Amino acid sequence: MIEDLLKNRNCFKLVCGAGNEDVAEIEKLVTIYSLAGANFFDVCAKKEVIKAAKKGLLNAGIKNDRYICVSVGIEGDPHITKAKIDKEKCLKCGACAKTCPREAIDNFAVNETRCIGCSQCEKVCPANAIKMETKVQNYNEILPEIISQGIDCIEFHAISKNEYEVVEKWKQINSVFDGLTCISVDRSTSGDKDLVELVKKMVEMKKPYSTLIQADGVAMSGNDDEFSTTLQAVATAQMFQKANLNAYIMVSGGTNTRTIELAKLCNVNPHAIAVGSYARKIIKEYLLMDDILENQEKLYKAVKIAKNLVEISLENMIND
Repeated sequence: MIEDLLKNRNCFKLVCGAGNEDVAEIEKLVTIYSLAGANFFDVCAKKEVIKAAKKGLLNAGIKNDRYICVSVGIEGDPHITKAKIDKEKCLKCGACAKTCPREAIDNFAVNETRCIGCSQCEKVCPANAIKMETKVQNYNEILPEIISQGIDCIEFHAISKNEYEVVEKWKQINSVFDGLTCISVDRSTSGDKDLVELVKKMVEMKKPYSTLIQADGVAMSGNDDEFSTTLQAVATAQMFQKANLNAYIMVSGGTNTRTIELAKLCNVNPHAIAVGSYARKIIKEYLLMDDILENQEKLYKAVKIAKNLVEISLENMIND
């Protein structure tokens, strides 16, 4: 069970991207990282994406200790936004396409299947021609659909200034799903004290240790393997550790090979680590290969790179 991995601090979650709808890439990611030792996989709330993730697990041929988590969001959550280019304002300078880590912009148009809402394109646009639009999710529609696929966890991105809506969405999720549920939060919309109080309220709505707190640093920022990149993730996890809640803690957002090392230096002992941007970046060249799953030599090379990240993270976490 996933709870056993959390109790033993032996849980590595690969974040495929809450907005990543590229089913071919999802299959490759899950195949590679499952073979590399990752045991928890976070995907977006789309039936076809869940199927692709399960196909990846079948490709890896590992039947035990492999779990799928599906992410859902709320108005204001960057994970469920997509970039939109105003063609009338666009200067056609190409800055957005050059900076996009997902190669989701081509011919001055956004491929929403690949866009994960990181907003890097919006930040570099000199004409202010790009805006991020939230793709609001109807829980009455998506929850039954994703649960019917057979999943192990639902992750709720509770990044919003509307506390009432956060709590109501949390209640809705747990009223239809009795498995492990995860609260993903960062400090971008609330002060530390208010954020801890909100999460405490949500945790206490469920039985002890049936909740996983994903302590995010800076979402979708883990492109560099530096201590500074992962600093906020560790600080957020430390905040929840000090709160002593009856929940598991997972460190995320800007995570890399340095995360658990820094956490230990700060006396932070998370139950799990989630890595997304950095995990995808280090095997990007292999994800772009159409034959990666059929070519054993290429697949082995990709797995070797991914395995280094997984093993460093788990070894440091287990060795308290």
